[in-house]
Amino acid sequence: MDISSIKEKAFALSDEMTALRQHLHANPELPWQEVKTTRMIAEKLSEIGFQNLKIGVDGKEIGVVADLVGREDGPCVALRSDIDALGVKEEGNLPYKSTVDGVAHVCGHDAHVAALLGTAKVLYSLKDRLPGKVRFIFQPAEEHGLHSGAKTMIKEGVLKGVDAIAGMHVWSHVPTGMVHWRGGPVMASADAWEVKFQGKGGHGAMPHNAIDPTLMAANFILALQSLISREINPLETGVISVGKMNSGHVINVIPDTAELIGNVRTFNVAVRDKLRDGLIRMADSVAATYRGQAETKYTEVYPRPVDNDKNLAELFRDTAIQVVGPDKVVESPMLMTSEDFSFYQGEVPGNLFFIGCGNQEKGTTAPHHSPSFNIDDDALPIGASLMSSYACAMLEKLSAGR
Repeated sequence: MDISSIKEKAFALSDEMTALRQHLHANPELPWQEVKTTRMIAEKLSEIGFQNLKIGVDGKEIGVVADLVGREDGPCVALRSDIDALGVKEEGNLPYKSTVDGVAHVCGHDAHVAALLGTAKVLYSLKDRLPGKVRFIFQPAEEHGLHSGAKTMIKEGVLKGVDAIAGMHVWSHVPTGMVHWRGGPVMASADAWEVKFQGKGGHGAMPHNAIDPTLMAANFILALQSLISREINPLETGVISVGKMNSGHVINVIPDTAELIGNVRTFNVAVRDKLRDGLIRMADSVAATYRGQAETKYTEVYPRPVDNDKNLAELFRDTAIQVVGPDKVVESPMLMTSEDFSFYQGEVPGNLFFIGCGNQEKGTTAPHHSPSFNIDDDALPIGASLMSSYACAMLEKLSAGR
């Protein structure tokens, strides 16, 4: 495909994508509640010319899947956008500030939707030249965690017939115009854990008559980090964090229990398993040392890292160089944040890439998930250009290999 022509088509849609993005930003919906967002996406796809849309997942009228068929007997590549917002109260005075109290698009999913709809319009205009099929996936509930939208859509067959999948994420830490790629692990797995230390309550002035669970919790927190520093290979990476502590209510009473919750993140499944086993062992041993008991619950939320297929990642790099130029394409560092795109990669080869949306002058450099997060809309045509060009490149590569 002629990349200059694709870019021209994408940039011609800049105003349209910006209006879409800002409308979505003003009207966010939480995971598994994206009914209005879904209706708007379906309406826009129908206006473009898409037919036989699949609407709904998990028994709810949320999420959209649309197929664009070029050559019937060719390969199929999927392009995915998440569509949900977060339970965060937005700050600032944007003209398109969230109209829903306590809900906001503070991770850029509004931009993902707008850019993928732009991509759908660009590729629809080229459908007779496509050497295969493109499946557009507008996925709910990326932010939910345990009830992941990706996991649920996969169970309901969204990857049936798909040969490869790609996803894009805007990134406020990266200047607008820059593109980040990486082959292999790029985002971490994420697990949750809970430990309840059981002791015996008593008077704070008579600790010898009690079994103090706060002592167990304190020593457990300190000992946890030795799992990272002394039990995994120093060349590997892992993070164990304590997110919440809860114990007691009165200054002179030793409580019965102390409860902790936290998470574990790694880039290596074997390291994750070792940290899980070590955490459970350590909770039991600390409790026993101080005459108590420990009850541990360990939950795999995103059990795989986002692990980009190296061939697809290199193909994206080469495509991105043609779209934005070699000086704007950079290998991404590994990120300890997580994404449910990893579920797709457990089924088919996939590649998740990042585009910059940070612009100091426009005030779009706030961290993701923060109340003041926003994106530079100039990133949207860049995203649509990349997704459109990359989809064509993947189809051509897969077709040549058949």
